[in-house]
Amino acid sequence: MKLAFVSLPVSGHLNPMTALARRLQSRGHEIVLIGVPDAEPFAHAAGLEFVPYGEKEFPAGSTAKAWGEVARRHGLDVVRYSTQEKLPELIRLGLEYLPTKLRETGAEAVVLDTICFFHEIAPMSLGMPYVHIWNVLHVDFSGLTPMCFFSLPHDTTQEGLDRNAEVLRQVEPLFAPMIAAAMPYAKKMGLEIDWSDPGSTVSKLAVITQTPREFDFPGAPWPPQFHYAGPFHDDEGREPIAFPWDRLTGAPLIYGSLGTLVNGLLHVYRAILEAVEKLPETQLVLSVGRNLELEELGPIPSNAIVVRSAPQLELLKRATLTITHAGLNTALESLGQGVPMVAIPIGYDQPGVAARIAHHGVGEFVEVDELTAGGLRELIRKVSENPRYRERACYFRDVIARTRGLDVAADAIEQALGANQSANAARADRGRSLDLRPSDGRPPTSSAQRTVVRRRAAGQRQTRGKRPARETA
Repeated sequence: MKLAFVSLPVSGHLNPMTALARRLQSRGHEIVLIGVPDAEPFAHAAGLEFVPYGEKEFPAGSTAKAWGEVARRHGLDVVRYSTQEKLPELIRLGLEYLPTKLRETGAEAVVLDTICFFHEIAPMSLGMPYVHIWNVLHVDFSGLTPMCFFSLPHDTTQEGLDRNAEVLRQVEPLFAPMIAAAMPYAKKMGLEIDWSDPGSTVSKLAVITQTPREFDFPGAPWPPQFHYAGPFHDDEGREPIAFPWDRLTGAPLIYGSLGTLVNGLLHVYRAILEAVEKLPETQLVLSVGRNLELEELGPIPSNAIVVRSAPQLELLKRATLTITHAGLNTALESLGQGVPMVAIPIGYDQPGVAARIAHHGVGEFVEVDELTAGGLRELIRKVSENPRYRERACYFRDVIARTRGLDVAADAIEQALGANQSANAARADRGRSLDLRPSDGRPPTSSAQRTVVRRRAAGQRQTRGKRPARETA
């Protein structure tokens, strides 16, 4: 098949998406990555065809500037700012251009990053199948497990369920600006959508998370098309990053990174540097990104190497500990090498990832508002000196190696889209094809063609405060 990939144009999403695209391409599928210009270098590094859109609105180099304001925020404020100020703009841009780009490329199906909220309206309008990919930690709207924007422990008591319901009430209004951005396009395309249901436009064919089942909390009532996979990386397909390897001393290596988005909190870097300075038997490699000036960090300890960006996978193969913002990619890449973690969750899904790090015994975490150099140093010592953390991390290393996340995801996509093709072919044979587009490829225009498209309950039913009769995945 010819598959179009659509991703949020930041490295934490493009890296796993292009890895999955390459795996499908290696199986004989034709892949095209469709996105704003800043996604092009990722496509080229992965050996993928690239088709741009939004060159005027988002010229090359604009993504970092557009998302720079996120860097110095933390907590729910990060989510609030993104859903109100940034993501609605991307929704409007995507829905303006994607239908045309999908037709022009001849794509037969779409593989969508879930954080490209409501971009699925484009393939829906064309009668085109699509699947969803969770590159970040999946969001549970049921209330049976804690929503990932909070570092709540897994608690199935009534008190825990009530706490989950309360945070849901805090989060649900944050999605209103994105819904408002998508509604005019759905109406224009003749689609009727239940905007009150978070799962109304979720793919009915496949929803795939790169989180391993073993790393999740149990109990969420996922629908039948939900698939746990595993990390989407394979040591290839990324732009090379220069690094001063000759400066490594051979001392136990601590790798530190706060990712590429919410990475501008100066006091966090200073706490990391101060904590490790008094651990002279170790060496720190700290990647700080491009949202602060290096001079702001102050004196750099002699046992630390500070860089703008680092070859993360290669360094993790040498590391004994990761200090992380608890981004899902860094957490899974650390576990893939059997490296335990000390997490400092800052925003988005990171609190939920940090809660799972602690729950599964692969590390500890400290809230960013409670961070001190001394407290962080004690957590580093605790995780480094207690062999239990590394043993648990090595357990997940073996799980990840065994489950082969990229192949699980590719299998699920092929099965879902193959089944969809067979169903459509059968309907066509009976003269009842689901594709109601006119022969010129334009979206349906007649009232008969504008059949109501209902996507209700493709995601999760609202079962807040109730326990499922059984777990599904």
